[in-house]
Amino acid sequence: MKKILLNEKLLLAIVILNVVVIFIQECGVDHLALSLVDIVCTLIFVVEMVVKHIEYGPKGYWRDRWNALDGIVTILSIPALLAYLIPEIASINAIIIFRALRVFKLFRTARRFPNLTEIWSGFKLALRQSAGFLLGYFIVIVVIAMFNSALFGKVAPEYFDTPLDAIYSVFQLFTVEGWYEIPNAVVGDLSPVWTHIIRFYFCLLLIGGGIIGMSLINSIFVDALAADNNDDVKAKLDILEQKIDRLLQERDGQ
Repeated sequence: MKKILLNEKLLLAIVILNVVVIFIQECGVDHLALSLVDIVCTLIFVVEMVVKHIEYGPKGYWRDRWNALDGIVTILSIPALLAYLIPEIASINAIIIFRALRVFKLFRTARRFPNLTEIWSGFKLALRQSAGFLLGYFIVIVVIAMFNSALFGKVAPEYFDTPLDAIYSVFQLFTVEGWYEIPNAVVGDLSPVWTHIIRFYFCLLLIGGGIIGMSLINSIFVDALAADNNDDVKAKLDILEQKIDRLLQERDGQ
């Protein structure tokens, strides 16, 4: 039993089977066989977690990031079993949420992704290096949102009624979503002069915050993400240059 439950390839196959079953269920297919497969898979994951706790100890189990991810997903899946055992509570909001969280079982396959650890390390490095610019960009969004809320809160309350609404609207504008609906809602029945001024103002926001701002974020993040690879290439080139220098010195010595 222990060898079976610690067999990663077998567990991966069970995860994929369970995800396929959940996908079919979420498509509206309700069949007893699908429910039984989902229950059996979830129980296997629970038993697997118990066996690994016995094998590695609680600290050893939760110290491993992959095991911790598997454990969290498994724990989130357990309450969904109540909907099978007690059909009357299937409509309770909390149970519905936990049933929806079953889809995160797909994350259990993440450990099989090639070079995922290196990708995650590069992502954290890129996030750390671009954190200052991201924070500054968010502050700009907040400032513009508060300004727009004060100016247009009454004429376009669906977008700028409160600063929180305005933050979402400005972010929507910066991501080039609703870039013409928002100005049109603000303009309303204003005079042609004010209409052109407001539209020009929103065009500046779109160009500055959306096109230029988002492009800068993408370029900084991608450059930081590739920096680790560039360092490896540079180190290899340095080693190659040193070997070439030694070969030249040996030739000159002869």
